[in-house]
Amino acid sequence: MNKPLRIGYRTSGSGEFDYHSHPEHYEIYFFHSGSCRYLIHNQIFDLEPGDLLLMDGMTLHKPNVNPNKEYIRSVIHFSPQWIKGVLLEIDSMYLLDIFKKLHHCLIRTKENDESKYLEGVIQRLVKMERAAKQNDAIHESELKVLLIQVLISVYHLGQFNSITLSDRKSDKFEHSEKIAEYIQVNYMNKLSLNGIAKALNLSKSYVSHVFKEMTGYTVMEYVMGCRLTQVKYLLEMEPHKPLKDIAYECGFESVSHFSRFFREKVGVTANHYRHIRLNNK
Repeated sequence: MNKPLRIGYRTSGSGEFDYHSHPEHYEIYFFHSGSCRYLIHNQIFDLEPGDLLLMDGMTLHKPNVNPNKEYIRSVIHFSPQWIKGVLLEIDSMYLLDIFKKLHHCLIRTKENDESKYLEGVIQRLVKMERAAKQNDAIHESELKVLLIQVLISVYHLGQFNSITLSDRKSDKFEHSEKIAEYIQVNYMNKLSLNGIAKALNLSKSYVSHVFKEMTGYTVMEYVMGCRLTQVKYLLEMEPHKPLKDIAYECGFESVSHFSRFFREKVGVTANHYRHIRLNNK
């Protein structure tokens, strides 16, 4: 994802969604309608129309969508580096604080007037983005102005709407979140379904069933997603560390398995990915 700004407005349809992160971009996800349960890091949210999810890019996330129901959302991915210069100029870096400090959060707007205003700005932003020509400084300036309007609206919504949910979660929610949390802490170790179940004092079959039901994918898929995200982080943050050391540190049992898995999921080799990320700085 090399573009500094990508927008989807009222995208519909469902399908297979992979567990992913995108370290170079922040994400604003606006849920409009349908049925969607969203896993972010080790938290699970049943979304309601008007809900906003903010994510810092490093946070693993994935929607679990009912394929028999509509699924409509708007999504903005943007590079904080792309907008940083303007924000510094107008003394408004605070607009990114919610991404940097909380890493991810839910804002429940209840489709209030501010959320309707936000949707209108996103609609204008996507029209401008589609009309923009490459290397057009005027269009880029206009896109940045509209994105700042989006960030201001999100800031106001975050100030006046709770970003934590007080409702008691069901046992299935709590157990699934505990499973996710355990994996987040232990992904670098050798993990098995049986070992996770034993550590959490749950049955193996229950762990397998409840996690799949609540998140839409298997326990081991989540384990591998956590490992892949840490690999991406180390490839960029420790540019001289050998690939074999990164592979073992992140829980891969062999370098060959690591290499195959990384290329399958990312589309390029780990070395190529490192080269791209370091040269994008």
